[in-house]
Amino acid sequence: MLRAAAVVEKLGIPAASIISSPFLKQAEVVKKGLDVPLAIGVYPGVPLLDSDEELAKKVNEVLAPGLLAGLTDEMPKDAPAEGGSDSAPGAAVFSGTLREVQDYFHKYMLSDGLPVIPPTREAVDEFLRYTDRKPEEVLCAIPQEAREASILSIAVNGVMSGCRPEYMPLLVGIVEAMADPVFRIEDCGSTPGWEPVVVVNGPMVRELDFNFGQGMMRIGRQANSSIGRFVRMYLRNVCGFRVPPGAGDKGSIGQSFLVAMAEDEEAAKAMGWPTYAQAKGFGPNDNVVSVRSVISVSGPMYTAGTHALDHVGVWAEMMTQSFGYWAYTAFKTGKWYPLVVAGPGVAKVVACEWSKDKVKQYLSDHILVKAGQAQHYARVGSTPTFTFERYVEEGILPPEYAESKNMERMVKPILKPQFIDVLVAGDPGRNQSRAYLCNHIQGAPVSKAVKLPANWEALRKG
Repeated sequence: MLRAAAVVEKLGIPAASIISSPFLKQAEVVKKGLDVPLAIGVYPGVPLLDSDEELAKKVNEVLAPGLLAGLTDEMPKDAPAEGGSDSAPGAAVFSGTLREVQDYFHKYMLSDGLPVIPPTREAVDEFLRYTDRKPEEVLCAIPQEAREASILSIAVNGVMSGCRPEYMPLLVGIVEAMADPVFRIEDCGSTPGWEPVVVVNGPMVRELDFNFGQGMMRIGRQANSSIGRFVRMYLRNVCGFRVPPGAGDKGSIGQSFLVAMAEDEEAAKAMGWPTYAQAKGFGPNDNVVSVRSVISVSGPMYTAGTHALDHVGVWAEMMTQSFGYWAYTAFKTGKWYPLVVAGPGVAKVVACEWSKDKVKQYLSDHILVKAGQAQHYARVGSTPTFTFERYVEEGILPPEYAESKNMERMVKPILKPQFIDVLVAGDPGRNQSRAYLCNHIQGAPVSKAVKLPANWEALRKG
Protein backbone atom coordinates (compact mmCIF):
# COMPACT_ATOMS: atom_id res chain seq x y z
CA MET A 1 0.00 0.00 0.00
CA LEU A 2 2.85 2.44 0.77
CA ARG A 3 4.38 1.91 -2.67
CA ALA A 4 1.04 2.63 -4.34
CA ALA A 5 0.63 5.74 -2.18
CA ALA A 6 4.09 6.94 -3.24
CA VAL A 7 3.09 6.72 -6.91
CA VAL A 8 -0.08 8.71 -6.21
CA GLU A 9 1.80 11.34 -4.18
CA LYS A 10 4.28 11.83 -7.03
CA LEU A 11 1.30 12.67 -9.24
CA GLY A 12 0.41 15.48 -6.85
CA ILE A 13 -2.55 13.69 -5.25
CA PRO A 14 -2.57 13.46 -1.44
CA ALA A 15 -2.66 9.88 -0.18
CA ALA A 16 -2.71 8.08 3.15
CA SER A 17 -2.05 4.40 3.83
CA ILE A 18 -3.70 2.13 6.39
CA ILE A 19 -1.13 0.23 8.46
CA SER A 20 -1.84 -2.17 11.29
CA SER A 21 0.35 -1.49 14.31
CA PRO A 22 2.51 -4.67 14.02
CA PHE A 23 3.73 -3.36 10.64
CA LEU A 24 4.75 0.12 11.77
CA LYS A 25 8.49 -0.54 12.01
CA GLN A 26 8.59 -2.14 8.58
CA ALA A 27 6.52 0.74 7.19
CA GLU A 28 9.15 3.21 8.38
CA VAL A 29 11.86 1.26 6.54
CA VAL A 30 9.79 1.19 3.35
CA LYS A 31 9.04 4.92 3.60
CA LYS A 32 12.75 5.74 3.88
CA GLY A 33 13.51 3.69 0.80
CA LEU A 34 10.74 5.34 -1.21
CA ASP A 35 12.05 8.79 -0.21
CA VAL A 36 8.54 10.28 -0.35
CA PRO A 37 6.75 11.80 2.70
CA LEU A 38 3.79 9.50 3.24
CA ALA A 39 0.84 9.78 5.59
CA ILE A 40 -0.36 6.72 7.46
CA GLY A 41 -3.30 5.81 9.63
CA VAL A 42 -2.71 3.10 12.20
CA TYR A 43 -5.10 0.28 13.03
CA PRO A 44 -4.11 -1.00 16.49
CA GLY A 45 -3.67 -4.77 16.54
CA VAL A 46 -4.59 -7.47 14.01
CA PRO A 47 -7.89 -6.79 12.16
CA LEU A 48 -8.50 -10.44 11.29
CA LEU A 49 -8.42 -11.40 14.97
CA ASP A 50 -10.89 -8.70 16.12
CA SER A 51 -14.66 -9.02 16.40
CA ASP A 52 -16.88 -6.83 14.21
CA GLU A 53 -17.58 -4.62 17.22
CA GLU A 54 -13.89 -4.23 18.08
CA LEU A 55 -13.03 -3.51 14.46
CA ALA A 56 -15.67 -0.77 14.14
CA LYS A 57 -14.57 0.82 17.42
CA LYS A 58 -10.89 0.91 16.41
CA VAL A 59 -11.71 2.30 12.95
CA ASN A 60 -13.89 5.09 14.33
CA GLU A 61 -11.76 6.02 17.33
CA VAL A 62 -8.20 5.47 16.10
CA LEU A 63 -7.80 4.72 12.39
CA ALA A 64 -10.10 7.36 10.87
CA PRO A 65 -8.78 10.25 12.98
CA GLY A 66 -5.25 9.13 12.20
CA LEU A 67 -5.89 9.11 8.46
CA LEU A 68 -7.42 12.58 8.64
CA ALA A 69 -4.48 13.91 10.62
CA GLY A 70 -2.06 12.29 8.21
CA LEU A 71 -3.66 14.03 5.25
CA THR A 72 -3.80 17.45 6.91
CA ASP A 73 -0.72 17.66 9.16
CA GLU A 74 2.89 18.29 8.13
CA MET A 75 4.88 15.10 7.56
CA PRO A 76 7.57 14.37 10.20
CA LYS A 77 11.09 13.67 9.03
CA ASP A 78 12.20 10.05 8.88
CA ALA A 79 14.72 8.62 11.32
CA PRO A 80 18.14 7.42 10.09
CA ALA A 81 18.28 4.09 8.28
CA GLU A 82 19.21 0.85 10.05
CA GLY A 83 22.55 -0.88 9.75
CA GLY A 84 24.77 2.04 10.70
CA SER A 85 25.60 5.02 8.51
CA ASP A 86 26.68 4.31 4.95
CA SER A 87 30.37 5.02 4.47
CA ALA A 88 32.02 6.11 1.24
CA PRO A 89 32.37 3.12 -1.12
CA GLY A 90 35.62 1.29 -0.45
CA ALA A 91 36.41 3.16 2.77
CA ALA A 92 37.67 1.27 5.81
CA VAL A 93 34.96 1.19 8.48
CA PHE A 94 36.64 -0.67 11.34
CA SER A 95 39.85 -2.31 12.49
CA GLY A 96 40.43 -4.66 15.39
CA THR A 97 40.84 -8.28 16.40
CA LEU A 98 38.78 -11.01 14.77
CA ARG A 99 36.40 -11.03 17.75
CA GLU A 100 36.10 -7.24 17.69
CA VAL A 101 35.31 -7.33 13.98
CA GLN A 102 32.58 -9.91 14.55
CA ASP A 103 31.11 -7.84 17.36
CA TYR A 104 31.14 -4.70 15.18
CA PHE A 105 29.23 -6.34 12.35
CA HIS A 106 26.76 -7.88 14.79
CA LYS A 107 26.20 -4.57 16.61
CA TYR A 108 25.27 -2.78 13.41
CA MET A 109 23.17 -5.68 12.06
CA LEU A 110 25.58 -6.26 9.18
CA SER A 111 25.85 -10.02 9.61
CA ASP A 112 23.46 -12.95 9.55
CA GLY A 113 24.26 -13.85 13.16
CA LEU A 114 27.00 -16.29 12.16
CA PRO A 115 30.72 -15.46 12.06
CA VAL A 116 31.69 -13.61 8.88
CA ILE A 117 34.91 -13.48 6.89
CA PRO A 118 36.24 -9.93 7.40
CA PRO A 119 35.96 -8.08 4.06
CA THR A 120 39.49 -6.68 3.99
CA ARG A 121 40.66 -4.62 1.04
CA GLU A 122 42.89 -7.50 -0.10
CA ALA A 123 40.07 -10.05 0.04
CA VAL A 124 37.63 -7.78 -1.79
CA ASP A 125 40.20 -6.93 -4.47
CA GLU A 126 40.68 -10.64 -5.13
CA PHE A 127 36.96 -10.96 -5.87
CA LEU A 128 37.05 -7.91 -8.14
CA ARG A 129 39.72 -9.60 -10.29
CA TYR A 130 37.02 -12.04 -11.40
CA THR A 131 34.86 -9.46 -13.15
CA ASP A 132 35.52 -6.99 -15.95
CA ARG A 133 33.07 -4.55 -14.39
CA LYS A 134 34.22 -1.55 -12.36
CA PRO A 135 33.69 -1.74 -8.58
CA GLU A 136 31.83 1.57 -8.60
CA GLU A 137 29.34 0.37 -11.25
CA VAL A 138 25.80 0.44 -9.86
CA LEU A 139 23.25 -2.07 -11.11
CA CYS A 140 20.33 -0.18 -9.55
CA ALA A 141 19.01 1.33 -6.34
CA ILE A 142 17.61 -1.81 -4.78
CA PRO A 143 14.63 -2.06 -2.39
CA GLN A 144 13.85 -1.80 0.33
CA GLU A 145 16.22 0.84 1.63
CA ALA A 146 17.10 2.03 -1.91
CA ARG A 147 20.83 1.41 -1.39
CA GLU A 148 23.02 1.11 -4.45
CA ALA A 149 23.53 -2.45 -5.64
CA SER A 150 27.11 -1.94 -6.78
CA ILE A 151 29.73 -4.40 -7.97
CA LEU A 152 31.75 -3.48 -4.88
CA SER A 153 28.85 -4.31 -2.55
CA ILE A 154 28.54 -7.73 -4.20
CA ALA A 155 32.23 -8.46 -3.66
CA VAL A 156 32.12 -7.33 -0.02
CA ASN A 157 29.14 -9.53 0.83
CA GLY A 158 30.63 -12.41 -1.13
CA VAL A 159 33.73 -12.27 1.06
CA MET A 160 31.65 -12.06 4.22
CA SER A 161 29.57 -15.09 3.22
CA GLY A 162 32.58 -17.35 2.74
CA CYS A 163 32.41 -17.49 -1.06
CA ARG A 164 35.50 -18.09 -3.17
CA PRO A 165 36.67 -15.27 -5.49
CA GLU A 166 35.89 -17.33 -8.59
CA TYR A 167 32.20 -17.31 -7.63
CA MET A 168 32.07 -13.56 -8.32
CA PRO A 169 30.55 -13.82 -11.84
CA LEU A 170 27.72 -15.92 -10.41
CA LEU A 171 27.16 -13.49 -7.54
CA VAL A 172 26.79 -10.60 -9.97
CA GLY A 173 24.29 -12.61 -12.02
CA ILE A 174 22.33 -13.47 -8.88
CA VAL A 175 21.99 -9.83 -7.83
CA GLU A 176 21.02 -8.89 -11.39
CA ALA A 177 18.29 -11.53 -11.26
CA MET A 178 17.01 -10.42 -7.85
CA ALA A 179 16.99 -6.80 -9.03
CA ASP A 180 14.87 -7.68 -12.07
CA PRO A 181 11.37 -6.16 -11.61
CA VAL A 182 9.81 -9.54 -12.40
CA PHE A 183 11.35 -10.97 -9.22
CA ARG A 184 9.75 -8.29 -7.01
CA ILE A 185 12.52 -8.15 -4.41
CA GLU A 186 10.54 -5.44 -2.61
CA ASP A 187 8.23 -8.23 -1.36
CA CYS A 188 11.04 -10.28 0.18
CA GLY A 189 10.12 -9.07 3.66
CA SER A 190 6.43 -10.02 3.46
CA THR A 191 4.82 -12.00 6.28
CA PRO A 192 4.77 -15.43 4.55
CA GLY A 193 8.56 -15.45 4.99
CA TRP A 194 9.56 -16.85 1.61
CA GLU A 195 13.22 -17.46 0.84
CA PRO A 196 15.03 -17.16 -2.52
CA VAL A 197 16.79 -20.19 -3.93
CA VAL A 198 19.47 -20.07 -6.64
CA VAL A 199 19.58 -22.59 -9.49
CA VAL A 200 22.91 -22.98 -11.33
CA ASN A 201 23.30 -24.42 -14.83
CA GLY A 202 26.14 -24.78 -17.31
CA PRO A 203 29.78 -25.91 -17.33
CA MET A 204 30.36 -23.98 -14.09
CA VAL A 205 28.36 -26.58 -12.16
CA ARG A 206 31.20 -29.08 -12.46
CA GLU A 207 34.05 -26.59 -12.77
CA LEU A 208 33.20 -24.95 -9.44
CA ASP A 209 32.27 -28.24 -7.75
CA PHE A 210 28.56 -27.77 -7.06
CA ASN A 211 26.72 -30.69 -5.51
CA PHE A 212 23.86 -31.83 -7.74
CA GLY A 213 23.62 -35.37 -6.38
CA GLN A 214 22.86 -36.98 -3.05
CA GLY A 215 22.45 -34.37 -0.30
CA MET A 216 22.28 -31.52 -2.83
CA MET A 217 20.28 -29.25 -0.50
CA ARG A 218 22.39 -29.89 2.58
CA ILE A 219 24.96 -27.49 3.98
CA GLY A 220 28.41 -28.92 3.25
CA ARG A 221 29.63 -28.20 -0.29
CA GLN A 222 31.28 -24.79 -0.37
CA ALA A 223 29.81 -23.56 -3.64
CA ASN A 224 26.21 -24.49 -2.79
CA SER A 225 26.43 -23.38 0.84
CA SER A 226 28.28 -20.09 0.59
CA ILE A 227 26.31 -18.86 -2.42
CA GLY A 228 23.06 -19.65 -0.62
CA ARG A 229 24.34 -17.73 2.39
CA PHE A 230 25.36 -14.82 0.16
CA VAL A 231 21.78 -14.34 -1.00
CA ARG A 232 20.49 -13.88 2.55
CA MET A 233 23.52 -11.74 3.51
CA TYR A 234 22.91 -9.40 0.57
CA LEU A 235 19.21 -9.13 1.35
CA ARG A 236 20.07 -8.09 4.92
CA ASN A 237 23.05 -5.83 4.41
CA VAL A 238 22.25 -4.03 1.17
CA CYS A 239 18.49 -4.39 0.71
CA GLY A 240 17.71 -3.94 4.40
CA PHE A 241 15.60 -7.03 5.10
CA ARG A 242 16.44 -7.51 8.79
CA VAL A 243 14.53 -9.39 11.48
CA PRO A 244 14.21 -7.81 14.97
CA PRO A 245 15.83 -5.79 16.33
CA GLY A 246 15.77 -4.70 12.69
CA ALA A 247 12.50 -3.96 10.93
CA GLY A 248 12.71 -4.52 7.18
CA ASP A 249 11.85 -8.25 7.27
CA LYS A 250 8.30 -8.96 8.53
CA GLY A 251 8.41 -12.73 7.92
CA SER A 252 6.09 -13.94 10.68
CA ILE A 253 8.03 -17.18 11.22
CA GLY A 254 10.27 -17.31 8.16
CA GLN A 255 12.88 -19.88 7.19
CA SER A 256 16.65 -20.12 6.93
CA PHE A 257 18.64 -19.50 3.76
CA LEU A 258 18.59 -22.26 1.14
CA VAL A 259 21.80 -23.61 -0.35
CA ALA A 260 22.11 -23.15 -4.11
CA MET A 261 20.69 -25.87 -6.36
CA ALA A 262 22.56 -27.27 -9.33
CA GLU A 263 21.24 -29.59 -12.02
CA ASP A 264 22.60 -32.98 -13.02
CA GLU A 265 22.91 -31.89 -16.63
CA GLU A 266 24.58 -35.07 -17.84
CA ALA A 267 21.64 -37.11 -16.55
CA ALA A 268 19.12 -34.75 -18.18
CA LYS A 269 21.02 -34.87 -21.47
CA ALA A 270 21.23 -38.67 -21.42
CA MET A 271 17.46 -38.99 -21.12
CA GLY A 272 16.76 -36.40 -23.82
CA TRP A 273 15.28 -33.73 -21.60
CA PRO A 274 16.29 -30.05 -21.84
CA THR A 275 17.90 -28.66 -18.72
CA TYR A 276 16.23 -26.06 -16.52
CA ALA A 277 18.22 -23.32 -18.28
CA GLN A 278 17.52 -24.65 -21.76
CA ALA A 279 13.81 -24.57 -20.97
CA LYS A 280 14.32 -20.85 -20.24
CA GLY A 281 15.84 -20.29 -23.69
CA PHE A 282 19.57 -20.62 -22.97
CA GLY A 283 22.05 -22.79 -24.86
CA PRO A 284 23.49 -26.08 -23.58
CA ASN A 285 26.90 -24.51 -22.88
CA ASP A 286 25.67 -21.27 -21.32
CA ASN A 287 26.43 -20.62 -17.67
CA VAL A 288 23.18 -19.47 -16.10
CA VAL A 289 22.00 -18.48 -12.63
CA SER A 290 18.32 -18.36 -11.77
CA VAL A 291 16.53 -17.14 -8.66
CA ARG A 292 13.05 -18.01 -7.49
CA SER A 293 11.20 -17.80 -4.20
CA VAL A 294 10.40 -20.80 -2.04
CA ILE A 295 7.33 -20.47 0.17
CA SER A 296 6.76 -24.18 0.71
CA VAL A 297 8.51 -27.51 0.13
CA SER A 298 6.75 -30.83 -0.31
CA GLY A 299 7.59 -33.90 1.68
CA PRO A 300 9.88 -36.43 0.01
CA MET A 301 7.97 -37.80 -2.98
CA TYR A 302 8.83 -41.51 -3.14
CA THR A 303 7.51 -43.27 -6.23
CA ALA A 304 7.85 -46.68 -7.87
CA GLY A 305 6.97 -48.27 -11.19
CA THR A 306 8.06 -48.59 -14.79
CA HIS A 307 5.62 -46.11 -16.33
CA ALA A 308 5.63 -42.32 -16.30
CA LEU A 309 2.19 -42.08 -14.72
CA ASP A 310 3.32 -44.22 -11.78
CA HIS A 311 5.53 -41.32 -10.76
CA VAL A 312 3.94 -38.14 -12.10
CA GLY A 313 0.54 -39.17 -10.75
CA VAL A 314 1.99 -39.29 -7.23
CA TRP A 315 3.70 -35.94 -7.78
CA ALA A 316 0.33 -34.37 -8.57
CA GLU A 317 -1.28 -35.90 -5.47
CA MET A 318 1.50 -34.86 -3.12
CA MET A 319 1.85 -31.36 -4.56
CA THR A 320 -1.89 -30.86 -4.09
CA GLN A 321 -1.61 -32.00 -0.47
CA SER A 322 1.49 -29.88 0.21
CA PHE A 323 0.47 -26.69 -1.56
CA GLY A 324 -3.34 -26.76 -1.69
CA TYR A 325 -3.78 -24.35 1.22
CA TRP A 326 -1.76 -21.71 -0.65
CA ALA A 327 -3.65 -22.12 -3.94
CA TYR A 328 -5.75 -19.01 -3.35
CA THR A 329 -2.66 -16.91 -4.10
CA ALA A 330 -2.66 -18.38 -7.60
CA PHE A 331 -6.24 -17.27 -8.18
CA LYS A 332 -5.51 -13.75 -6.88
CA THR A 333 -2.53 -13.24 -9.17
CA GLY A 334 -3.02 -15.73 -12.02
CA LYS A 335 0.52 -16.97 -11.39
CA TRP A 336 1.87 -20.03 -9.56
CA TYR A 337 5.34 -21.45 -10.20
CA PRO A 338 6.02 -24.96 -8.85
CA LEU A 339 9.44 -26.57 -9.33
CA VAL A 340 9.85 -30.34 -9.34
CA VAL A 341 13.33 -31.62 -8.48
CA ALA A 342 13.14 -35.05 -10.06
CA GLY A 343 15.55 -37.70 -8.83
CA PRO A 344 17.72 -38.94 -11.74
CA GLY A 345 16.46 -42.52 -11.52
CA VAL A 346 12.82 -41.47 -11.41
CA ALA A 347 13.29 -38.91 -14.18
CA LYS A 348 14.85 -41.59 -16.40
CA VAL A 349 11.74 -43.77 -16.10
CA VAL A 350 9.42 -40.83 -16.79
CA ALA A 351 11.51 -39.62 -19.74
CA CYS A 352 11.21 -43.00 -21.47
CA GLU A 353 7.54 -42.21 -22.11
CA TRP A 354 6.93 -38.51 -21.53
CA SER A 355 8.57 -35.25 -22.54
CA LYS A 356 9.00 -32.49 -19.98
CA ASP A 357 6.11 -30.65 -21.63
CA LYS A 358 3.81 -33.63 -21.12
CA VAL A 359 4.83 -33.81 -17.46
CA LYS A 360 3.98 -30.13 -17.04
CA GLN A 361 0.64 -30.53 -18.81
CA TYR A 362 -0.34 -33.46 -16.60
CA LEU A 363 0.54 -31.60 -13.41
CA SER A 364 -1.32 -28.49 -14.55
CA ASP A 365 -4.44 -30.57 -15.30
CA HIS A 366 -4.40 -32.74 -12.18
CA ILE A 367 -3.34 -30.41 -9.35
CA LEU A 368 -6.83 -29.34 -8.25
CA VAL A 369 -8.38 -27.75 -5.16
CA LYS A 370 -11.95 -27.13 -4.03
CA ALA A 371 -13.22 -23.64 -4.85
CA GLY A 372 -14.70 -23.26 -1.37
CA GLN A 373 -11.44 -24.25 0.27
CA ALA A 374 -9.50 -21.64 -1.71
CA GLN A 375 -12.05 -18.93 -0.91
CA HIS A 376 -12.03 -19.79 2.81
CA TYR A 377 -8.25 -19.75 3.12
CA ALA A 378 -8.04 -16.47 1.19
CA ARG A 379 -10.51 -14.77 3.50
CA VAL A 380 -8.78 -15.85 6.71
CA GLY A 381 -5.32 -15.24 5.25
CA SER A 382 -5.19 -11.80 3.72
CA THR A 383 -8.10 -11.22 1.33
CA PRO A 384 -11.53 -11.03 3.00
CA THR A 385 -13.03 -9.80 -0.29
CA PHE A 386 -11.88 -12.86 -2.29
CA THR A 387 -14.29 -14.17 -4.93
CA PHE A 388 -13.59 -15.94 -8.21
CA GLU A 389 -15.99 -13.54 -9.94
CA ARG A 390 -13.86 -10.59 -8.87
CA TYR A 391 -10.69 -11.97 -10.46
CA VAL A 392 -12.52 -12.93 -13.64
CA GLU A 393 -13.85 -9.37 -13.90
CA GLU A 394 -10.33 -8.04 -13.38
CA GLY A 395 -9.01 -10.25 -16.19
CA ILE A 396 -6.74 -12.28 -13.93
CA LEU A 397 -8.69 -15.53 -14.33
CA PRO A 398 -10.40 -16.87 -17.48
CA PRO A 399 -14.24 -16.78 -17.62
CA GLU A 400 -14.74 -20.47 -16.73
CA TYR A 401 -13.66 -19.76 -13.15
CA ALA A 402 -16.90 -17.81 -12.59
CA GLU A 403 -19.31 -20.08 -14.49
CA SER A 404 -20.41 -21.99 -11.37
CA LYS A 405 -21.35 -21.06 -7.81
CA ASN A 406 -20.70 -24.61 -6.59
CA MET A 407 -18.09 -24.30 -3.86
CA GLU A 408 -17.42 -28.06 -4.06
CA ARG A 409 -16.17 -27.81 -7.65
CA MET A 410 -12.50 -28.52 -8.36
CA VAL A 411 -10.41 -25.71 -9.87
CA LYS A 412 -6.88 -25.51 -11.29
CA PRO A 413 -4.43 -23.17 -9.54
CA ILE A 414 -1.82 -23.57 -12.32
CA LEU A 415 -3.33 -21.74 -15.28
CA LYS A 416 -0.56 -22.60 -17.75
CA PRO A 417 1.69 -25.68 -17.85
CA GLN A 418 4.68 -23.50 -18.72
CA PHE A 419 4.51 -22.06 -15.20
CA ILE A 420 5.89 -25.40 -13.97
CA ASP A 421 9.62 -26.17 -13.99
CA VAL A 422 11.31 -29.56 -13.78
CA LEU A 423 14.96 -30.02 -12.80
CA VAL A 424 16.91 -33.31 -12.66
CA ALA A 425 19.02 -33.63 -9.51
CA GLY A 426 19.36 -35.55 -6.27
CA ASP A 427 20.26 -39.09 -5.25
CA PRO A 428 20.60 -41.44 -8.26
CA GLY A 429 20.44 -44.36 -5.84
CA ARG A 430 16.97 -43.59 -4.49
CA ASN A 431 13.45 -43.16 -5.90
CA GLN A 432 12.85 -39.72 -4.37
CA SER A 433 11.81 -36.38 -5.84
CA ARG A 434 10.72 -33.14 -4.21
CA ALA A 435 8.66 -30.08 -5.12
CA TYR A 436 9.20 -26.40 -4.30
CA LEU A 437 6.61 -23.65 -4.62
CA CYS A 438 7.13 -19.96 -5.41
CA ASN A 439 5.11 -17.35 -3.53
CA HIS A 440 2.97 -16.55 -6.59
CA ILE A 441 4.27 -13.30 -8.22
CA GLN A 442 6.56 -12.60 -5.26
CA GLY A 443 9.93 -14.05 -6.19
CA ALA A 444 8.83 -15.19 -9.63
CA PRO A 445 11.54 -17.16 -11.50
CA VAL A 446 14.20 -15.04 -13.22
CA SER A 447 17.28 -16.32 -15.08
CA LYS A 448 20.43 -14.44 -16.11
CA ALA A 449 23.46 -15.45 -18.15
CA VAL A 450 26.73 -15.47 -16.19
CA LYS A 451 29.28 -13.10 -17.72
CA LEU A 452 32.83 -14.34 -17.28
CA PRO A 453 35.81 -11.96 -17.36
CA ALA A 454 37.89 -11.95 -20.53
CA ASN A 455 40.84 -13.51 -18.67
CA TRP A 456 38.77 -16.22 -16.94
CA GLU A 457 40.89 -19.11 -18.19
CA ALA A 458 44.12 -17.43 -17.11
CA LEU A 459 42.68 -16.66 -13.68
CA ARG A 460 41.58 -20.26 -13.23
CA LYS A 461 45.04 -21.53 -14.11
CA GLY A 462 46.50 -19.28 -11.45
